Amino acid sequence: MTENVVKDQPGEGRLAHAPSDHPPVPRAKVGVVLANLGTPDATDYWSMRRYLSEFLSDKRVVDYAGWKWQPLLQLIILTKRPFSSGKAYRSIWNNEKNESPLLTTTRAQTEKITARLKALYGDDVEVDFCMRYGNPSTKSVLTRLKEKGCEKIVFFPLYPQYGSPTTATANDEAFRTLMKMKWQPYIRTVPAYFDHPAYVQALANSVQEAYDGFATRPSKLVASYHGVPERYLMEGDPYHCQCQKTTRLLREKLGFSKEEVDTAFQSQFGPEKWVGPQTVKHVAELAKQGHKHIAIMSPAFSSDCVETLEEIEEEIRDSFMEAGGETFSYIPCLNDRDDHIEALLRVINNELAGWLSIA
Repeated sequence: MTENVVKDQPGEGRLAHAPSDHPPVPRAKVGVVLANLGTPDATDYWSMRRYLSEFLSDKRVVDYAGWKWQPLLQLIILTKRPFSSGKAYRSIWNNEKNESPLLTTTRAQTEKITARLKALYGDDVEVDFCMRYGNPSTKSVLTRLKEKGCEKIVFFPLYPQYGSPTTATANDEAFRTLMKMKWQPYIRTVPAYFDHPAYVQALANSVQEAYDGFATRPSKLVASYHGVPERYLMEGDPYHCQCQKTTRLLREKLGFSKEEVDTAFQSQFGPEKWVGPQTVKHVAELAKQGHKHIAIMSPAFSSDCVETLEEIEEEIRDSFMEAGGETFSYIPCLNDRDDHIEALLRVINNELAGWLSIA
């Protein structure tokens, strides 16, 4: 659908002194882009293969030499993995909308943030979302906002903790788009918000609400983050440290003891040593130690996705139960909870300072 974009014509508005042959220019606005990881368009083999090829070809995700990695990826991994990944996505797929839960939730977050920002700034702000892999692409969204007059853009990777394979690659893709623009918008990339008080409070609220509804109080709360190779930590990536701090701040906000809260890391693959402990093994060990009732959450994910709805709710749950556990309670991601939206808005408004005035 074609959107109506108001453009100043020569002799009007800021083009009052422009010659008659000057191209029309849209009224200046500020854009806000929420960037998430990505999603396949469908769960069939070829849709999954396209998505996985884009994802696993990203040097920020797998930084092995291309001559070594690409033959392995294209000839071996991508002949089999689209089947297993497609099965995982089908188990969580939003069949009503025919899309992944990540896409559904990111759209819902965007709609709520749009309403709040429009109430504050009127028509001076445009809000949209993009995916690093899959659709809507970063390029298409930034290009569309530029065409609508967004000369300044706040680009917000929805990852509380900074990571090279997440935050950095999202920013990389935004910068690659700008490289091809004749008139680049000014852009601000949002820093990690792993210790923002409003984000920590929203996490604590979600835990407390869940605990209030449990028949038996869990003896352990496991904060499970997506893993990274240990080498990344040694090379200066702050992700592991920021995850640890998020857990500590959450524990302190809840008033829990150190013995009640653990940090673990999931989604490991390949031969390298990864940061640990590994969630799937850690929960089994907890069960063997006598922790029969545990709760688990994923503070690194702003939206529930295949890593939470399938990996945690199936593989990691099975590991705990098979080791003798009795109650495994998953606490959902913050998704489009009102307190999460409020936290995201505080981060966004901080970056909008000096660019917009309240209507």
